[in-house]
Amino acid sequence: MSAYKEMGEEELKKELQLLEEEYKKICQDNISLDMSRGKPGTDQLELSMGMLDVLNSKSDMISSDGFDCRNYGVLDGIPESKKMMAAIMGTSPENVIVYGNASLNIMYDSISRSFTHGVLGNTPWCKLEKVKWLCPVPGYDRHFAITEHFGIEMINVPMDDNGPDMDMVEKLVSEDETIKGIWCVPKYSNPTGISYSDEVVRRMAKLQPKAKDFRIYWDNAYAVHHLYEENQDEILDIISECEKAGNPDMVYEFASTSKITFSGAGVAAMATSKANIDSIKKQMTIQTIGYDKINQIRHVKFFNDFDEIKAHMMKHAEKMRPKFKAVLDMLEAELKPTGIGKWTNPRGGYFISLDITEGCAKKVVDMCKAAGMVLTNAGATFPYGKDPEDKNIRIAPSYATPEELTKASRILVVCVKIATLQKMLGK
Repeated sequence: MSAYKEMGEEELKKELQLLEEEYKKICQDNISLDMSRGKPGTDQLELSMGMLDVLNSKSDMISSDGFDCRNYGVLDGIPESKKMMAAIMGTSPENVIVYGNASLNIMYDSISRSFTHGVLGNTPWCKLEKVKWLCPVPGYDRHFAITEHFGIEMINVPMDDNGPDMDMVEKLVSEDETIKGIWCVPKYSNPTGISYSDEVVRRMAKLQPKAKDFRIYWDNAYAVHHLYEENQDEILDIISECEKAGNPDMVYEFASTSKITFSGAGVAAMATSKANIDSIKKQMTIQTIGYDKINQIRHVKFFNDFDEIKAHMMKHAEKMRPKFKAVLDMLEAELKPTGIGKWTNPRGGYFISLDITEGCAKKVVDMCKAAGMVLTNAGATFPYGKDPEDKNIRIAPSYATPEELTKASRILVVCVKIATLQKMLGK
């Protein structure tokens, strides 16, 4: 197969005709496939079923500090649960507040609290004329949905293989007091799968924002989600780096067990400074009498220690690797020779990021949908759902089987080729 840029017009037309015929056949096959969201597959959820047998009516429900987990109280989590979540995030238990089941809920609450009550005595954002936010792109659509929901103006920051463009981040936050935060998925980032370099983490921790209430929203969602036993990405602990840089209050770190155990019934946590924790707990005393401590102790008893969590995640990796391989093999075999795509080959996380010919992503996603294969909406990986170059597609391989993914990837490459050729030929 020749690269498309090396082919003459007649060759391109012939190639397009063959692909359009193949696409018509695909559309007649009544396919129904979904690669739109990073949901764990059923085979992954099965890995945690033993946790449901950990507790019964005769179980010891007393935490290590003597608290009865069946009762009201313990606002910020039992000690064992704090220790478990601290190990996942790579920080210290004293930095941790344990919440309910969803880290996204914590992020939403954190921004909402900043609007209504301010951050550590600063002016509540609802009283400000404008609030802005930095958004590394491509990024996580649900992050952008939160800031858009609150009417925050979002600013795109380009990503490379090391993380966000830190020259741009440093300049913007040091000059503009209305910039109050930045979204970060520092490890196996959604959707690119890249992990922030040590230099990026240190520069992030050393930021000198003009706004005293600026916060780094450090969503460490894939902290232990490696695909391989060896060659795993590791990142620096942002909490300790901020402390070393003299910015202990500047970061909120988030994590959960949602893609470790059960996605709808995990444990979520935030890690931050003592000053931030004290302020946050004042609001929490009004909001709740305490989160689900039975679920907390259930998780702790199931895992026992961090080594068991790591071993459990290698079982997840065994399920995930063939799925990623099915997609990547198809991209390598079908798109690489044509020279019309660029994609990531991550060592962990839940996504593959595909960049195709500019101006073609929306068309490809629409064509795939018409053929029975649903992808994340084109543009979703950018604020306001607008990819300025209309070229990024997020692929979520986790939920389908490898066989389904081979079929789905074939549909994807056919659509990418057709859209590219049509653009090349001016159609």
